Amino acid sequence: MEYSTFGRHVAVDTWGVDFDLLNNADWLQAQMIEAAEVCGATVLSVQAKQFEPQGATVLVLLSESHLSIHTYPEKGFAALDCYTCGETVDPQLAIDHMVSVLKPEKAHAKKLVRGIGELQVETPDMKIAQLVK
Repeated sequence: MEYSTFGRHVAVDTWGVDFDLLNNADWLQAQMIEAAEVCGATVLSVQAKQFEPQGATVLVLLSESHLSIHTYPEKGFAALDCYTCGETVDPQLAIDHMVSVLKPEKAHAKKLVRGIGELQVETPDMKIAQLVK
């Protein structure tokens, strides 16, 4: 069986997110697992860390690669990214799910298309404009 090196990596910075959402590692973990399921990925493991005095990091290891979030509640900021290998799992769906639950005031995103030669950088077809506050 031959495997494809094709992959997509979506990164988004969200601003103006509620402090309490960004400062709750357990809630973020549940949302990230749901986001992985929404995009059709296979969850292998999850690591979540609640920082003191605030902030959280959640890493979802996927069979197809990863989904992650790192938060700065005091700034209303979260950095999200999702990379998936192959063509069957769409990382954009996971990112769209997270943006819909975080409800940021602003979001900025880029997509890297990887594994086909030189990296392609694109502005993703995101529903972010419809998802932000």
